[in-house]
Amino acid sequence: MNSSFDELYDYDVVRALPEPTALLVRVDEPTIILGSQQTDDVLRDGVADDFCVRRRRGGGGAVFVDRHDLWVDWWIPRDDDRYDDDVRRSAVRAGEWWTTALNHVRPAEWSVHVGGVEGDEDVRVACFAGKGPGEVLLDGRKVVGLTQWRVREGIFVSTLMKYSSSEELLGALRLVPSGLTAALGHHTASTLELADSIDEIEQVLLRFSGPWRKRPVVLLR
Repeated sequence: MNSSFDELYDYDVVRALPEPTALLVRVDEPTIILGSQQTDDVLRDGVADDFCVRRRRGGGGAVFVDRHDLWVDWWIPRDDDRYDDDVRRSAVRAGEWWTTALNHVRPAEWSVHVGGVEGDEDVRVACFAGKGPGEVLLDGRKVVGLTQWRVREGIFVSTLMKYSSSEELLGALRLVPSGLTAALGHHTASTLELADSIDEIEQVLLRFSGPWRKRPVVLLR
């Protein structure tokens, strides 16, 4: 798909990584990440003046990211024991890594969505407005978003827990579908009183899911 926005990563570099790798991603400024199948015109004119905008390889809708969010991506080579040919099963496994880490920090009725994609198609313009395989929920509301990109060399799984709300995404969209504002009422680290536990969750998440080669990534405009 032609796009005026740069890709999130140099994906040729990612798929050439020989080791299972955890990318610990932070952004330098508020950033909007578009899904691989979204067209540029989903965003209003001039949005790139206000935000860094990138495009990922992986399905789903747009997501608003700021510097406090907990963003962990995993590259799993085909020869790694954690590789799985089944798309849904590999997503659910990643979700289970998250629930294990969250339960370690704060026991609760965390659950992993094991079904297909759910949510009105119009509101799925935003990632956190719907539900997909492997995503973590509490009381039916999303806690962790997940998307995958699969190639012959392996699987790239991207996961994100928001620190605060996604409401700034609404102002960046060209059209705000009816019901989107309500659908974006997801959980956040702040509403779950986990704001002071972000680093601990990340450490436990990597320990329970590992071993990994860790690569800190700072996303710049």
